[in-house]
Amino acid sequence: MKVHLIKKQSIEEYVRKNARSRASFEIWLSLIGMADWNEPNDIKSTFNSADILGKDSNRVIFNVGGNNYRMLCKYFFGEKRVHLFIKWIGTHAEYTKLCNEGKQYEIDEY
Repeated sequence: MKVHLIKKQSIEEYVRKNARSRASFEIWLSLIGMADWNEPNDIKSTFNSADILGKDSNRVIFNVGGNNYRMLCKYFFGEKRVHLFIKWIGTHAEYTKLCNEGKQYEIDEY
């Protein structure tokens, strides 16, 4: 199923504030545009460094730009397409801080 990215403007805003990330997120967006997923494990076929989070959270963390950036998303597999909701974008260090605080399962910034 094709992916319906929700809140693409979150990426656009992040890139505007962090110009060095532009090329990395453009690559990520081009890959998501070609993605064809039928189950959560298919996410890893497109992004092999993605981590599917546990606790039945339906969340995935994408490593973007050689692991310089992290993007946390929630996914929902519908009848006709996959809905991917952007929940948080930041640096690897900022994501590590989120994890240390146990917030990766609850953050809903965007």
